[in-house]
Amino acid sequence: MKKAGLIICLLLLIGCKSKTISRDTEDLKIKKVVSSEISSAQQQKAYDLGKRVLETCNTSKFKPFNETEVTQSVMENTTEERLTKTCQKFRQYYGSFIDLKLDGVYKTKQETIYRYHALYTKKVANKELRVFVNEDNLVSAIKSMDWDEKFESQITD
Repeated sequence: MKKAGLIICLLLLIGCKSKTISRDTEDLKIKKVVSSEISSAQQQKAYDLGKRVLETCNTSKFKPFNETEVTQSVMENTTEERLTKTCQKFRQYYGSFIDLKLDGVYKTKQETIYRYHALYTKKVANKELRVFVNEDNLVSAIKSMDWDEKFESQITD
């Protein structure tokens, strides 16, 4: 009986192979664009929403996003509780948030990526904020991370 069960399990494992997903490499390519080629309204929106998130760390008050600004997933993931938790760490290590400095604008097939250098009062802070805007002019992601010096080397012309 044990052998029969083992054989059935092996047959199930062999029969359940993973699907391969083919993606067009064009979807993954990132190209740098001149900021003058991008709508100034979109640029301002990316800056304002990115700054709103990081200023929450200074004020402890977050004005929630709405459906005309961000995608549903960003609205669901950007909660006051999550921001408070992140802000506590940021204020402790980096000090108060000062401003965002645009470092570059990049395009993929589906999104425009705004890469900002996040400026804090403590000089040890070397953080970046990436704001992703989709084709519907909605912010589809906001990511804060350590500054990546090698980011430019990943860009295709």
